[in-house]
Amino acid sequence: MDKIKNYIDTNKDRFLDELFELIKIPSVSAQKEHDSDVRKAAELIKNHLLKLNLDNCEICETQGHPIVYGEKIIDKNLPTILVYGHYDVQPVDPIELWDQDPFKPYIKNTKIHPEGAIFGRGACDDKGQMFMHIKALEIMMHQNNLPCNVKFMIEGEEEVGSDNLELFVKNNKEKLANDIILVSDTGMISKTIPSITTGLRGLSYMEVELTGPNRDLHSGHYGGTVANPINVLSKMINSLHDSNNKITIPGFYDNVIEMSSDERKELNKAPFNINEFKESIGLKLEDGELGYTTSERQSIRPALDVNGIWGGYTEEGAKTVLPSKASAKISMRLVPGQNWKRINKLFTEHILNIAPETVSVKVTEHHGGQPYVAPTNTIGFKAASMAYKDVFNLNPIPTRDGGSIPIIALFEQELDSKTILMGFGLDTDAIHSPNEHFGVSNFFNGIETITKFYFHFEKLFND
Repeated sequence: MDKIKNYIDTNKDRFLDELFELIKIPSVSAQKEHDSDVRKAAELIKNHLLKLNLDNCEICETQGHPIVYGEKIIDKNLPTILVYGHYDVQPVDPIELWDQDPFKPYIKNTKIHPEGAIFGRGACDDKGQMFMHIKALEIMMHQNNLPCNVKFMIEGEEEVGSDNLELFVKNNKEKLANDIILVSDTGMISKTIPSITTGLRGLSYMEVELTGPNRDLHSGHYGGTVANPINVLSKMINSLHDSNNKITIPGFYDNVIEMSSDERKELNKAPFNINEFKESIGLKLEDGELGYTTSERQSIRPALDVNGIWGGYTEEGAKTVLPSKASAKISMRLVPGQNWKRINKLFTEHILNIAPETVSVKVTEHHGGQPYVAPTNTIGFKAASMAYKDVFNLNPIPTRDGGSIPIIALFEQELDSKTILMGFGLDTDAIHSPNEHFGVSNFFNGIETITKFYFHFEKLFND
């Protein structure tokens, strides 16, 4: 197994150069002006798979951005691992808060990563983590010891809801048949304390638009005489939480599966420093639903947050207008028992119900996904645990993640296989934010751990 680490050490500079080439492509799936960049990233991924002599490498077209597929079936009697990841990235706004161009990756030493961190949009989410799997495969192919069949399915729409991947999966069940799905799009507790994510929150993403007068009005002539959509929307949003920070949408908590006191105790045993948490995001106090710890609030409890709000005049200087429209984008993170389509319906009904007659309301559904909980008694989990132990000299801690990967629950439903979430990012990596980064050591440790997973999984599968 030392050959794995030796190969990584010998090829570190090249691995980083190749990752930088991928990060340089502004593959922002949410913005149409980057459609050609998204495709360029897909082509680059395909070329990397071709260089590794994978078979049936192709760009699979969808109604949106393409999916990259490739496979190496060495023996039908061996287990098959399906690797899922995404090459699309979040928008970079606000661009002025980045220290350098988000699509000109560079390495900088930080307090947490004194050996250096890779800065750039997608460095951690998910280009850096997805690329670890390609490099792990390269090691096994180069050393001619690939112990499992492998299939790659890398999409370009994860950051906008994976709508077309759902149809692709349903239409290609035989093509995607596997014994385990491997994903690195989550994190671990710290650089030195590994963890395996066993739960993901679901997502409901909505947009609300209020319209008052038929045009922007002079605030002097009309102020105090007509409803201001921004004022109305602000009051409506404020009413979505009560004084204990519980969500007030009727029926919202009806199907939430509550964890027992023993389960909550186990969850809170995971190392978590509240002072470091607050310091990392520049806050003096944490906030959230009364009666739960911060660790619980970010993993096993639902949440509702405004992701963006706009209306009226927002440019430099003053313009005294009473706006015609006001809008907000609102996301709800969901937990086991909740169904995102039902939550969409409840949210829409509630918004329409609480809106005063002085405004008209439009509610738009964007995307969503189901929560996911994985068992810890499978050979996949055991193989991952053994691989982490090999690299970090510690058994990984099972954790629940507050984020969402909308397609994971569908994988189990349609492909009848479990997913192992082997993430190597950190909470401090600023994913979805300015100055996103990924520790250099996390990147290389991830490659080594993933490679060792294959050998442990094949052995356990055939025992």
